[in-house]
Amino acid sequence: MSTSLKSGASDSDSNSNCEDNSTRRQRRHPASRATTRRPSLLALIVLFTIIIINSTATTTSSRSIIGTAAQALRSDALQRSNRLFAKTMVSKTAASSSNKNSNNNESGVLKELKEKVKDQAKEIDRLRSQLKSAGVTKASSADAVAPGGHGGGEVDPEDAANYMSIPFYEQAFRRVTWLGIFLGSLALTALIMNGFEHTLANNIELAYFVPMLAGHGGNTGGQTVGMILSAMSVGAVKLSDAPTVIRKEAMAGVLSGVMLSLAVAPVAHFIMGISLHVSTVLLLSLPVVSTIASTLGSAIPFFCVFIGLDPSVIAAPAMTSFVDVTGLMSYFVIANHVFAMFGLEL
Repeated sequence: MSTSLKSGASDSDSNSNCEDNSTRRQRRHPASRATTRRPSLLALIVLFTIIIINSTATTTSSRSIIGTAAQALRSDALQRSNRLFAKTMVSKTAASSSNKNSNNNESGVLKELKEKVKDQAKEIDRLRSQLKSAGVTKASSADAVAPGGHGGGEVDPEDAANYMSIPFYEQAFRRVTWLGIFLGSLALTALIMNGFEHTLANNIELAYFVPMLAGHGGNTGGQTVGMILSAMSVGAVKLSDAPTVIRKEAMAGVLSGVMLSLAVAPVAHFIMGISLHVSTVLLLSLPVVSTIASTLGSAIPFFCVFIGLDPSVIAAPAMTSFVDVTGLMSYFVIANHVFAMFGLEL
């Protein structure tokens, strides 16, 4: 035991001695200690220098890349602007060329129209000179309504223009023939009045409205004749339109007669004191007379044109004569039926 303790003590003493020796060496030679630390500082300096160099190179390369990219963008934008400018110039050029072509086409069309108008004017002048040299040109009244003649449809187209130069006696000779014929037809009214003399004697109130019905028929037919002749003179109505025109005017006559009868009959009964049966006859007679007048006023001009007569001379007096006869006959026939409904003897 004592031996081991002695050996341990000797070992500790030897270790302490060694440490003291190394400490003494370091104190004696401090340079050796500094040399052991210098490599680490140099490494740090070298590493820091390398980092700085790398960062500088990276910055320079990034700047060059950015500059290259910006230059590429500028060149791309410049190319796009050049393309847009080129397209704009092309479109403007195309538009200007199209406008020039359209203007040239329009001017060409206008020139052609002017030439056609000049040619037509020359043709019209030539035809007029031929008409003047030929004298009187005969035309069928089935194609146009012309004043003047009395038959065959052969008329002088210059009569209308020379109306003021035609003397009064020539106008009278032209009209007296047809007026005499229609005057003879109006004599039928006297025969009708004579046939219904007994009816007039028992109901004198019927005689009050004979002139009114005759005048109303003439007015209605005169309006229709004037309208049809005006339409035929301007070419708005042709002979082929006769059925449509006659049907239209007949319906207009019915409607106008109904409206007038609804206004006149109450006035005759309640204000004038006319009996109820005579007022009823008047109420029913006015639409009939209006329908007859409108139908004849529209049909007679077409009939005159169809047979080659002058409707401006014949239509109005023919309508008046026929309306007077048929209207008066209808008036007395309606009166007989109405009086029979009221139980009155004629």
